[in-house]
Amino acid sequence: MADTSVAGNIPASGRRSRIAGVGGYLPEKIVTNADLTRIVDTSDEWITARTGIKQRHLAGSHETAAFMGAQAAAAALAQAGVAAASVDAIILATATPDEAFPATAVRVQALLGITTGFAFDISAACSGFIYALSVADSLIRGGTASRVLVIGSEVYSRILDWQDRTTCVLFGDGAGAVLLQAAPAGGAGILSTHLHANGAYGDMLYVDGAVGQRDRPGTVVMKGQEVFRHAVSKLSAAVDEALEANGLTHADIDWLVPHQANLRIIDAMGRRLSLPPERVVITVDRHANTSAASVPLALAEAVNDGRIQPGHLVLMEALGGGLTWGSALARF
Repeated sequence: MADTSVAGNIPASGRRSRIAGVGGYLPEKIVTNADLTRIVDTSDEWITARTGIKQRHLAGSHETAAFMGAQAAAAALAQAGVAAASVDAIILATATPDEAFPATAVRVQALLGITTGFAFDISAACSGFIYALSVADSLIRGGTASRVLVIGSEVYSRILDWQDRTTCVLFGDGAGAVLLQAAPAGGAGILSTHLHANGAYGDMLYVDGAVGQRDRPGTVVMKGQEVFRHAVSKLSAAVDEALEANGLTHADIDWLVPHQANLRIIDAMGRRLSLPPERVVITVDRHANTSAASVPLALAEAVNDGRIQPGHLVLMEALGGGLTWGSALARF
C-alpha cells in the first residue's frame, strides 16, 4: 500500500479519501480464559459459549493509550511510505484517555515527532473509530487536510470491575490506526460513512464514573441482553443504509470488518449479509472487545495477511455505549 501520490496537489473539488496504510498494536501480556478463572467465578466454557472469546491482551504500565496509539500509527505510516511530518491531523477515538486533558491525540502527535497540524480525541465508545473515520473523511473531502491519522486506542482493563464476570471477561486492550489521505475521486477510497446515536439508551452500557470524579473513577456497567438485541437491528439498518447510498447490494461486499464485541453478534451480521464466514474478519477470539480499537485492529490484520486486496469492497460497522452506531464503506 505504499503511497505514490502527492495528496496535497489534488483540488478539494475532486477529492476522495482513501486508506493508504494500516497498523495495529497489541500489549505484550496475554490473559487466557483459564487465567481469569483464578480471579473470578467463571470458566473457559462459559466465556467461549457466550462470546467466542478465548484470550485478550492487557496493557502493562508503560502501554498507555498514547503509547499504543503511536505504535499503531507508526506502523500505518510505514506501510504507506509516508513521513510523519507530512500528517495534517490526528483524530484519536478512545473511551479510556490517559488524561482528562490534553487529548491523547496530542500525546500521540508528540510521540511521533509531529509539530504541525492539529489533533483531537473523539469519544463514542465502541463506535469511536467509525465516527473518527467519518470526520477525517469530511476534512479531506473539504480540503481542510490531505493526510489524517485515524486511531482507535483503548485501555479498558483500567476501567473494569475484575469481580464482575459479566463484564471483565469481555474486554481487552490495544490500538489500531489507518492513514487516510486525499486521492482522486472515482477510484479507491471511502465511499460513504453513516453515523447514528440515541441517548435514550445510554444506561444500557456506560461507565459509572469519570476521570474528574476522584472518589468515583468508574467501571463498566452493561445490560448485555439489551445491547445484543439493539446491536443486530441497528447495525443491520446501518449496513443497508451504506449499501443503498452507493447503489450496491449484499452481493457486492467482499469483506465485513465488524466491531469485535461478541461472536454471536458478528455471526448474525454475516448471515444478515449472506456472507460466508470466511469473508468476515474475526479477531474477537484473540483480542476480545477492544472498543474503538477493534475495527482498525481487525482491518490491519486482514490487510497485512493478504486477505483484503486492492479493489475489494470492505464494509465496517460498530455499535457502542451511548448508544452510538455507524457504518463505513471503503474500496481498497
